Amino acid sequence: MRQPSAPPFNAPAARRLRAALGMGPEHVAYGMRVSYGLPYVTPDLVIAWERGAAVPSSPELTALAGVLWCSPGELIGRPHTLREHRIARGLAGEDVARAVGLDHRAYQRMEENDDWRGNERQSAALAEILDLSLPDFVSVTKRDGRLAGLLRSAVTTRWQAYVRPVAKVVPLDRGLLEDVLQQLHTDYQGQMVASLSWGGNDAANASSEAGREFIDGIVERFWTLAAS
Repeated sequence: MRQPSAPPFNAPAARRLRAALGMGPEHVAYGMRVSYGLPYVTPDLVIAWERGAAVPSSPELTALAGVLWCSPGELIGRPHTLREHRIARGLAGEDVARAVGLDHRAYQRMEENDDWRGNERQSAALAEILDLSLPDFVSVTKRDGRLAGLLRSAVTTRWQAYVRPVAKVVPLDRGLLEDVLQQLHTDYQGQMVASLSWGGNDAANASSEAGREFIDGIVERFWTLAAS
């Protein structure tokens, strides 16, 4: 079983929050030792976290947030995994498991392996309790690879054939989804035609490169269009 990694720590935010409270590293370390039972935390360790030389573990991050009077989410970078989203919301694993209707041990295994296996109802409950945006929901539930594959096919063939398959992955309004897929298709085909209009082998190479760049960023393009 893969060991969970430390959450993505936002060192500048920790330093900024401490300074705003008028606290020194020694005050933070003292609070973590006395109030949260972490006797090994020293001012030097706090400084190492703030400089990015070390990263606090999940319990340490929770304690640090308590001392700095902030939420854990304010001390981490953009969360990506199921576990990171839970920590960002300051929730215990037991609370999430209960909310989505899973045995805690089953949920814990999913989190440790970053492999969500809940059904549609449980997935909807997960999105609600973790307050996931639609892009984050797709990523956390491991649908982003499927989405990328469908979008690649949509822009290189007939986009109309992929409205329903994409809708099964991303719960967007059908009208909006059609508009986004049509625009992606138009942009991709237009870029390919523009590259080929140069003529010669250089045009073929440029077209190939332009196509790869477009495809590599197609999921990001999809979300940008969907939000506009």
